[in-house]
Amino acid sequence: MTLPLDGVTIVVTRPAAQARRFIELARADGAACVPYPTLQIDRIALDDATRVQLRSRAWDWAIFTSANAVESALEQCPTPLAARHAAVGRATARTLEQHGIKVDACPASASSEGLLELPEFAALADLGVLLVKGRGGRELLCDALRARGADVLELEVYRRSLTAPTAAAVAQLHDALTSTAPLVAVVTSVEVLQSLLEGVDVDDQARLRSRTLLVPGPRVAAAAVHLGWTGPVVAAVTAEDEAMLVALRGLAARSKPPA
Repeated sequence: MTLPLDGVTIVVTRPAAQARRFIELARADGAACVPYPTLQIDRIALDDATRVQLRSRAWDWAIFTSANAVESALEQCPTPLAARHAAVGRATARTLEQHGIKVDACPASASSEGLLELPEFAALADLGVLLVKGRGGRELLCDALRARGADVLELEVYRRSLTAPTAAAVAQLHDALTSTAPLVAVVTSVEVLQSLLEGVDVDDQARLRSRTLLVPGPRVAAAAVHLGWTGPVVAAVTAEDEAMLVALRGLAARSKPPA
């Protein structure tokens, strides 16, 4: 039986812990995977001042921006954090549910814009909102919630840091890049893309840039072009595992010669 991704090599750049499910799904579809994590996730301990703020009122909503935010927060915060809980995307919602937390709001689109379009967040006057997130990143969600009247407390519970690839990973990537087999590099953010390019030598950088790149939307696609990507750049609907796999299957189907 022919599988959708037979013959395709996928360079998986997610942090190791977050990559496991995606790799399992891709391999089940027939892909050969090169695990090549470029970042690691480190928990940030909440300081005393933030803990005082957290206890200062009853919170109406806790919004989790990623599965990493869920894991890093629940390691150090009492639950439930708020009367209602929201997740930016299905992967985040799934992680909350695995911890026994009911998800009251989750946009179809795994993005800040998608969450802000939900009717639950149209008017937030006098409501207390915990925004559980990683350090840095976009300020769109926080700014919009405050503009709609919410009292927002940002809980930065993890940071992303660069991690050097192992010698074995570098060798595996080099072998894949020098092969004629179809190869797709999958990245989920501009930061991951930059780390991927910086982690290989000049020759493999050129080979990598000429291959197909799968990204989670137009913002990362534009950054790839700015960084000199010359191969096809394809945007999935979101960075979630299922959306990336749908895009990969579409790519593979289009590249196969007609029967």
